[in-house]
Amino acid sequence: MRIYGIVGFKNAGKTGLMERLVTDITGRGFSVSTLKHAHHNFDIDQPGKDSHRHREAGAHQVLLASRARWALMTELRNTDEPPLADLLTQLAPVDLVLVEGYKRDNHPKVEAYRAETGNPMLAQDDPTVRAVATDTPITIDRPVFDLNDTKAIADFILAEVGL
Repeated sequence: MRIYGIVGFKNAGKTGLMERLVTDITGRGFSVSTLKHAHHNFDIDQPGKDSHRHREAGAHQVLLASRARWALMTELRNTDEPPLADLLTQLAPVDLVLVEGYKRDNHPKVEAYRAETGNPMLAQDDPTVRAVATDTPITIDRPVFDLNDTKAIADFILAEVGL
């Protein structure tokens, strides 16, 4: 499975870039899935719904299905967070998986960087960051793209993964 990451600190533009990349790359006829890391507790379920009640009762997994979509929720119940490699095995085969976050993992990445956030640039110390997408003029030893030049960033990623 081909994977490519989008990393950066909070408010660097990761999610907007991910959304634009998915639109661009699927528009070219490739199938794309995404995997996003969340640093905080989240819940896609709602109290009072049957699936929430199943989880609260102690179910390890709850699969919620309809004519439009299905979602599999797995409760970790105080076990370790699974590594990215394990999570990727849960996805159906596609042409490309775009990963938002997991900045410390070993897959190739584009860093979304905005100097105004005051955060350091990850690319300076991380060789897995293959390019930087930014709204700020920078000099670094790898390709630099305008953060809003989705087509150029998509071209770069697709070339990197051989699509």
